[in-house]
Amino acid sequence: MKQQRGDGGERGEAAAAGARVFRRRPDGKADGASPVRTVVALLLWQGAIQFNALLAVACVFVFPARVAMLVLCTQVFFMFVPVKGTSKWGRSIARFICRHGLAYFPVTLHVEHYQAFDPKRAYVFGYEPHSVVPLGVWALTDLVSCLPVPKMKILTTSAAFYVPFMRQIWTWLGSVPATRESFSSYLADGYSCVVSPGGLRETLYMNPGSEVAFIKSRKGFVKIAMQNGCPLVPVFCFGQNNAYRWWNPNINLLTRIATALKSLPVFYWGRFGTPIPYRSPMHVFVGKPILVQKKDQPTTSEVNEVHGQFVTALHELFEKNKAKAGYPDLHLQIM
Repeated sequence: MKQQRGDGGERGEAAAAGARVFRRRPDGKADGASPVRTVVALLLWQGAIQFNALLAVACVFVFPARVAMLVLCTQVFFMFVPVKGTSKWGRSIARFICRHGLAYFPVTLHVEHYQAFDPKRAYVFGYEPHSVVPLGVWALTDLVSCLPVPKMKILTTSAAFYVPFMRQIWTWLGSVPATRESFSSYLADGYSCVVSPGGLRETLYMNPGSEVAFIKSRKGFVKIAMQNGCPLVPVFCFGQNNAYRWWNPNINLLTRIATALKSLPVFYWGRFGTPIPYRSPMHVFVGKPILVQKKDQPTTSEVNEVHGQFVTALHELFEKNKAKAGYPDLHLQIM
C-alpha cells in the first residue's frame, strides 16, 4: 500500500480524473522490508488459529500434565483478558503487520471520487468478497492512512474474539465484533465501519475462477447506515480468493451448527500448508459514496431501494474495473 501523507513520506499517485491509486514502491516492497519481517507479520496476522490448534494437540499428546494445564490456563487467560484497541504497543504491532503484510501480496488501493469523502463524516463501507479471509479489507484502515477518513473500524465475526492471541492482534488492527449494537455505536461516535455483507456464508458458494457476493438478502447494514445517516460505499477486492486454498465439507449438520455459532467449517491453508497466504496481487477498488437520508425507522421499501442502489453500484464497480485488475473474463455472481 502506498500511503498519502503530508510529511514528505510516500504519496498517492494520480490516476484517471477523480481517482487516486496508492501502491508500494515499483518493486512491490515496503521500505525496510525483509523476508523475516514479512513472515513474522503474516504469522502474527493469520497464524493464531493454527497456533492454538498445535498447542491443543501438544497438550494432549506431547506435554506433561502440568505443562499442558499451564498452557491451557494461559490460553483461557488470553481468551478473556481485556484488550485495549488504543494500546500504543498494540498499535505499533498493527502498523508493523499492515506495513509488511499488505506489501507481501502486494495490495493496491484504488480510490475513485477521492474528493467525495468528508473527513468529518462516518461512512459504511460494504466490502466484497469475504473469501476465506478478507485480507484486502485492512487496506482501508486508518493504520495505512490512505483514505481521508481518520477513524475506522472493521466489523469482524464475533467468533474471532474467542480465539486467544487472534483477539488481541485483530483488536489492535481495528477489528470489533460484528454486532448490531457495536455497529450503531461506532457510527454514532463518528467511526466509519467496514462490513462484509456476504460474510462467512459466501464460503459455501466459492469456486476457483469466479466471485460470489451473497448480498441479496443482506440488508441489515443498509438499515443501520440509514438510521445513522451514513453514506454507503461499495468496495470490491480482486485477487483475494487466490490467497488461500480451501476445502468446504458442506455437511448439512455441520453447516447448521456452525451457522448458529456464526462460523462455518471451511478448512484452508497457504504456502506449504502453513497460514502464510500465497502471494496474489490484490486490487481494492473503492467506489463513490451513496448518500442516504437519515431515518430512525426506515420502511422496508425504503431499505430495499437503497439496498438496490448499493447492489447496482457494487456490480458496476466490479464490471468497470475487472480488466484493470487483470481479470477481464471474471464473472460476479450476486446471490
